[in-house]
Amino acid sequence: MSLNDTPSAERIHIGFFGKRNAGKSSLVNAVTGQEISVVSDIKGTTTDPVSKTMELLPLGPVVITDTAGYDDSGTLGEMRVRKTKQILNKTDIAVLVVDCTTGISDSDIELIQLFKSKNIPYIIAYNKSDIRNVPRETIGQSENKKCSTWNNPNQHSEMFHVEQSQPLNQNVPRGTIEIFVSAVNKYNIHELKEKIASVAIRETEKHIVGDLINPEDIIILVTPIDKSAPKGRLILPQQQTIRDILDTDAIAVVTKEFQLAETLEKFPTPKMVITDSQAFGYVSKIVPENIPLTSFSILMARYKGFLQTAIKGASAIRSLQDGDKILISEGCTHHRQCGDIGSVKLPALLRKFTGKSLNINLSSGIEFPENLSDFKLVIHCGGCMLNQREVSFRMKSAIDQNIPFTNYGIAIALMNGILKRSIQIFPDMVSLL
Repeated sequence: MSLNDTPSAERIHIGFFGKRNAGKSSLVNAVTGQEISVVSDIKGTTTDPVSKTMELLPLGPVVITDTAGYDDSGTLGEMRVRKTKQILNKTDIAVLVVDCTTGISDSDIELIQLFKSKNIPYIIAYNKSDIRNVPRETIGQSENKKCSTWNNPNQHSEMFHVEQSQPLNQNVPRGTIEIFVSAVNKYNIHELKEKIASVAIRETEKHIVGDLINPEDIIILVTPIDKSAPKGRLILPQQQTIRDILDTDAIAVVTKEFQLAETLEKFPTPKMVITDSQAFGYVSKIVPENIPLTSFSILMARYKGFLQTAIKGASAIRSLQDGDKILISEGCTHHRQCGDIGSVKLPALLRKFTGKSLNINLSSGIEFPENLSDFKLVIHCGGCMLNQREVSFRMKSAIDQNIPFTNYGIAIALMNGILKRSIQIFPDMVSLL
């Protein structure tokens, strides 16, 4: 993905699921119009999730992911199924690919139950319809019955075109969208794309900061450039915030932390100062009390939908004891540098603030522990590299296990004694303290 592309976290994530040899990879290739996945008659060819960012009309920017067979077995197979379940946590739309020559299997039914439990809209695509003309009463039954081969694949019976109010299989919930397709002759591929678009949840336009400011407002952004900063660019939350400011026709002034005092002399009445969380303590001493101050991480917590949870969860820091386990989790997989905020600065600040000997655990990327019961607190990054569904999944996992959940910016603001000040731009949140 180039720098001009929509970030992966802002795209709709579409996952293709099903058992081995159902034709998931072939169907992904047909939908994308590219050879994204390796296709073979050998079961289990897809061993790891394969993702592709693209524009899928009429939906727009998407991430399409091909997954390993959900019926995989053995030690390696169980690991592949675990990876498939991880993909479910960030899937906005699921396509269950069923081999229409064999019908719906027990593993397919299990996947449908997972889609429903996670509130993931889904479509059932009966693949390989170029091979068999399967009467609807045999879908899901043993295929020992003789089926007629199509002489002309362009002439299909009406059942392949009509979305049935009654499911084609009694184990499929009423109202499920089902469609017969062929990855080989591209039958109904366009219609499948249309159906995927039809089940997409259209979110109202969200802002990082644009709804809090007005045209011509001056916003000062404090962006430290230290050893942990990425080479030659700003981090994604900073980029997105600048763009949101410009889209509002406001003015973005970007400065390093040691130049902030001089910048405030040139722009004495900014609408707001937004800082990188790691510079919170330093910046708060420079910015006058009458100027609103917050951080990129706090703004991202609101943008990703967990600001309220993060504010409530941060209070757990005050009650930490010797030996308590803390999970510090990042959504990206960058190489940790000297002075890294997640692995160095935040743990040091936690130990200094609490005066306790804490057991710090780290996770990054798609790896997030299923069992959080041993932890006293989860401190997550802003989640800029994760879509909202995955951030919500992680937050809900903590809530369901009664584990406080917060994020970098909220935690650092609390430990610097400026949490109330840093969320005053959200009056309804101050009452949570």
